[in-house]
Amino acid sequence: IGLNDAGHAALVIYVDCDSPLRADIIRELPPEIRGVALKVEETEKFVAFSAHTAKQSPPIQLGTSGGWSHDLANGYCCGGTLGSLVQANGVQYIMSNYHVFESDIVRGGNGIVAATGDPIIQPGLIDVNCSAGNAQVVGTLVKVSSLPNSNVDVSVAKVSSGMVRTDGAILEIGTISASTVSAALNMGVQKSGRTTGLSSSKISGLNATVSVSYENECAGGTAFTKTFTGQIVASNRGKRFLNSGDSGSLMVENVNTNPRAVGLLYAGSSSSAIANPIGEVLQFLSSKLGGTATMVGN
Repeated sequence: IGLNDAGHAALVIYVDCDSPLRADIIRELPPEIRGVALKVEETEKFVAFSAHTAKQSPPIQLGTSGGWSHDLANGYCCGGTLGSLVQANGVQYIMSNYHVFESDIVRGGNGIVAATGDPIIQPGLIDVNCSAGNAQVVGTLVKVSSLPNSNVDVSVAKVSSGMVRTDGAILEIGTISASTVSAALNMGVQKSGRTTGLSSSKISGLNATVSVSYENECAGGTAFTKTFTGQIVASNRGKRFLNSGDSGSLMVENVNTNPRAVGLLYAGSSSSAIANPIGEVLQFLSSKLGGTATMVGN
């Protein structure tokens, strides 16, 4: 049941737009059934989408579960989202958050700290029974140490050859634009992440100042509390847009083809999701990667 063009209840009939019988099927349908109007919607075949926590066959799409290969301590293992693909000096990097890739800064529960060259895996440990052997290495960490001193929560991993789609495709979104766009109030946005998959929202705030607490390792103690300024806020009622494990997702405009990046999601509550403006993220990465960092896209 749906609504027809007049806004009245209607029985919606989905017809395969590629079927050779499409015209005959539509022509034979009655205008109503038992007094209920019919509405025809032509569509492509419905397909089952891959779970964002599933191990993919390489080259992988992004918007998927992933993280640091040693992200376990204190009886727990962690993970986040391999959000998008950026490039600098002809080298491609998976982009996620500092707290997904490199926030293990003490030798406590696992005896090591994150370092450049460490494996970045897909899916993340949280989705493979805490065993890196059940995942696949898709990149190697390039430690950029965005926190606690910068105003962005970002980290990157150099792509392992053949393991990530070179066009930067994101699950259920597809390829994005190589250009970016600034956030605006009421702008429609979407993201693809490990926990809530593809979800959409609207920008509800700009230039926000927020404080976020960071742990010193997976399930560890508080290492520091960081106050960010100039942040983007999106509605997140009931955590339907962003939830635990979605950190690192790229927030893009809500259009069907080649959406432009708006921000890098990294924190949230039951009412709001917070993102670093994408321009500031790329500017920071440019200062660390030895060349201008840009989104990979069309």
